[in-house]
Amino acid sequence: MIVLAGTIGAGKSSLTAMLAKRLNSQAFYESIDDNEVLPLFYANPEQYAFLLQIYFLNRRFESIKQAMKDDDNVLDRSIYEDSLLFHLNADLGRATEIEVKVYDELLANMMEELPFAAEKKHPDLLVHIKVSFKTMLERIQKRGREYEQLEFDPSLYDYYEELNRRYDSWYDNYNESPKIQIDGDRHNFVEDPQAQEYVMRLVEEKLAEIRGNVVI
Repeated sequence: MIVLAGTIGAGKSSLTAMLAKRLNSQAFYESIDDNEVLPLFYANPEQYAFLLQIYFLNRRFESIKQAMKDDDNVLDRSIYEDSLLFHLNADLGRATEIEVKVYDELLANMMEELPFAAEKKHPDLLVHIKVSFKTMLERIQKRGREYEQLEFDPSLYDYYEELNRRYDSWYDNYNESPKIQIDGDRHNFVEDPQAQEYVMRLVEEKLAEIRGNVVI
């Protein structure tokens, strides 16, 4: 199982589709377009931050259970970075102490349930896509979701900047599985076929290393 991580607009969904096709496996995507809570959160984050994170936590838990059933399945965002997202909102005053306590306890209980089999206690590989804040903003603007735009809410600028910054320390401290980091600015795999092939090869080589195989 391969899990992707990265800030908004990093290219997680695109890379998930590419990897799943390359590995002839199944892709699991974060629920966005059919997420009825997400627009509510952007309109009133103080009221809906907790509800949104519980919604995502439930969906991610279900996805990771399904992805564990077969080899090489790919998730475009996983439960492993869920705490980063919620605690950022909590630090911004969008969640109460009680909500943080309930969330942390629920996440801990869910994580204890993940090792369904001795041979599958964690992902095989985490792929973190690192992009600059400038690239993040450009991608958000390009994909055009109205509620994500700075014109919709200028305060999102500070939220996006802090979210992007926190991913660096999150990746450094992640130790649930082997991991690699992709420079999404340098290797624009979404638009550049050569960059796409480079990233595919990088992931394949890492998987081969993990499995003790040799890539020819």
